[in-house]
Amino acid sequence: MLKAISGTVLARIATTAMGLLVAVVAGHRLGAEGLGVIGLVVLGITLVRLGMDLMGGGALIYLVPRVPLRKLLPPCYAWAVVATVAGWGILTLLHLVPEGYALHVAALGLIQSIGAIHMSVLVGQQRIRANNYIAVVQAVVLVAAFAYLARVPDADAMAYVHAAYLSAASTLVLGSWAISKQAPTRAHGQVNVLRILLRQGLYVQLANGMQLMNYRLAYWLIERFRSTSMLGIYTVANQLAEGAWLVPKSLALVLYSKISNTRHREVQRTLTLTFLKTSIAFSTICVLALLALPSTVFQWVFGPEVTGITPLVALLSPGILAMAATQAYSHFFSGTARNVHNVIGSGLGLLATLATGFTLIPRFGMAGAAISATCAYGINAMYQTVAFMRITGTTFGDLWPGKKDVEQLKALYSMLRR
Repeated sequence: MLKAISGTVLARIATTAMGLLVAVVAGHRLGAEGLGVIGLVVLGITLVRLGMDLMGGGALIYLVPRVPLRKLLPPCYAWAVVATVAGWGILTLLHLVPEGYALHVAALGLIQSIGAIHMSVLVGQQRIRANNYIAVVQAVVLVAAFAYLARVPDADAMAYVHAAYLSAASTLVLGSWAISKQAPTRAHGQVNVLRILLRQGLYVQLANGMQLMNYRLAYWLIERFRSTSMLGIYTVANQLAEGAWLVPKSLALVLYSKISNTRHREVQRTLTLTFLKTSIAFSTICVLALLALPSTVFQWVFGPEVTGITPLVALLSPGILAMAATQAYSHFFSGTARNVHNVIGSGLGLLATLATGFTLIPRFGMAGAAISATCAYGINAMYQTVAFMRITGTTFGDLWPGKKDVEQLKALYSMLRR
């Protein structure tokens, strides 16, 4: 288990670094305007994939050990096509991506969705190392191809689109080859694949959809009320700040697995509290490191047009720490079949995003977007904290770090080494 965790963390570090390198190349070659367009393209792809994940992700991982792939994959593929067509229609109708990019975004969404299905199969087969390798290859291909294509004179964001095609194709090919190695399934009688996929995925995707709006609604509002160049600068600041979630997200995956496989309430509570404090500690270190750097450093790294990053990171920091906490809470609720609290928390955050985003962003621009994000993340974390305390009987004192947490970490480390 410890090898799987360390491998996952290293893979996330590598893919995060590759993502930042894409921003570095775009900032120097395409400027803030190009960064903004790429941000909208990536957001559009995420929106298309959101519908597909209704029948993928956790629900698919759950079924992989129980249902042969020949029965499991066809409905997932079919739903990916339906979701892609619906996503393309929404993008076109609402003009959510720049003109000329909608069809490319939909195509990339479909290719990436099928690749994600194969990656979920690998996780369901407990082939975490293969999953990590493919994720790293995908990121490396994207950076290498984009760096090469962006060297062309007068290159624009379409260079990123072409690189994304190569990257997605590499994942599709490698994933298809990897899952061709069939893993045995456990007999469970007749299993209604469609019903389980939809039932398991509905709450999760409802929460994910609202959380996506919390994360990214500000992108569209900045582009609408300010400019694409300003959006480009904000995407860099946001990407840097969200890098503080790298360790919390990796730990949260392990937390979900552990909580799902134990029914002892005190063990679930203790594990969650340990992961909660560890996640916040790691995120705090990352945020402080970013705040220690002057904006001129970011300008040198990401290009001369990328200015004012440090103040934006400062405004985002409280929200980033709040969301580090929700990484632990969300997986506790998922692992104990209480996904409704994830939905409510994301819904409250979305209400805060709508209330503050339309008020602050037109007036204060990027600073308003950062404040809006912090408000949304904070309200989500506050609700989940109260819900967790009520369900588990946790007190405010239990939420603060103490000597007992060191022993808990040692015990957890010993358990993971087994």
